[in-house]
Amino acid sequence: MRVAIVTVGDELLAGDTVNTNAAWLGERLTERGVDVERVVTLPDRVADIARVVNEYRAAYDAVVVTGGLGPTHDDLTMDGVAAAFGRDVVESQAALEWLAEEGGYAADELAEGTADIPRGARLLKNPEGVAPGCVVGSVYVLPGVPAEMKAMFETVAEEFAGEVAHVTTVVADEPESALLDRFDELRDRFDVTVGSYPGDSVRVKIQGDEDEVETAAAWLRERVDLAVEGDGGE
Repeated sequence: MRVAIVTVGDELLAGDTVNTNAAWLGERLTERGVDVERVVTLPDRVADIARVVNEYRAAYDAVVVTGGLGPTHDDLTMDGVAAAFGRDVVESQAALEWLAEEGGYAADELAEGTADIPRGARLLKNPEGVAPGCVVGSVYVLPGVPAEMKAMFETVAEEFAGEVAHVTTVVADEPESALLDRFDELRDRFDVTVGSYPGDSVRVKIQGDEDEVETAAAWLRERVDLAVEGDGGE
């Protein structure tokens, strides 16, 4: 399963808020065997959201959009997603009923637009907040507040699945540039994916079939200077 993540918010682009949602979703989806192939951050602008969502829903099996939900002036994600599908944004009776039953909110107590989702969308209830999410086709729309986003994602996590790759890490106490020849040979010898992440030491991530990964990792460990545990590794 191939997925794109779209995070929405001027505050993310300005650096006012750290984009932890993208990292969390990437990790959670990867754990489920999903290939996350795109992560993009967009401003609170309907045209940009509509354009990217329309492009990505055609290119990927699913798109996860987070941020910009609610009734305030800069909460434009529902409008952008609706525009990508050529739909109107309408008040959801299901959302109103959920807010009344679970949150104790009467319709006249809610700010205008709180229960609005694209016409025909599947409602996603918000276990940690008020603003609902939704699913339109293969596009999943989640809140931007991290606790709300995580809780809502877990309600649909089972809809994301793929082949979970086995992963092993080797931590080398050598410069990354000095390891390139061994990386090339590793890829030639074994059917694995190799990633290298330099820091105080170089963390080499090997993933693929379990037997192949473990054989490849053992081969590499014999050919590099290994870092002392806790010396820049995981």
